[in-house]
Amino acid sequence: MPVYTVHAPATNGADLAATDKFAFVRDGFHFWAAVAGVIWLAWHRLWLALIGWIVLMFAVDFGLAWLGMGSRTILVIDAVLALLLGFEAASLRRWTLSRRKWRLLDIVVADDEEAAERRFFDRWTARVRVTSDSHSVERGGPPPTRNVPGQPFSKPPPIPQGGIIGLFPEPGGSR
Repeated sequence: MPVYTVHAPATNGADLAATDKFAFVRDGFHFWAAVAGVIWLAWHRLWLALIGWIVLMFAVDFGLAWLGMGSRTILVIDAVLALLLGFEAASLRRWTLSRRKWRLLDIVVADDEEAAERRFFDRWTARVRVTSDSHSVERGGPPPTRNVPGQPFSKPPPIPQGGIIGLFPEPGGSR
């Protein structure tokens, strides 16, 4: 199943009024980024990545031609670089969002983007409803302590008769 990261613009607080600005970035290989890298980068407004991609491709093609490599070798290396862009496209989107001061809200596992949106907003609205409806937070009981009767973990487990198996055969013994 695909994994999506959910990003929101850095404002005073993410609320339900700004949900149309949330970005869902699918992790994994992006076919169109590998096939049409320049168009994919421009479509997603990854301007620094687009400039870097164009400079990289010109530098690699010019360098390989200067070294006397054949056109087939240059084509194979360009194809490998295109595959690399396809694999790293999601990372480039997340990098651009973090550079624009967007924050990561959640990670969602779903079949497609619509299911990811549904799953994220179900969890997010339940979380918002719980925090806004309750004035006190239940923190549970006190942590378990030693030497208090009736508390779990108050007594250490007994030492086995044959000794302890592990790096330290006796508690407090020399190594």
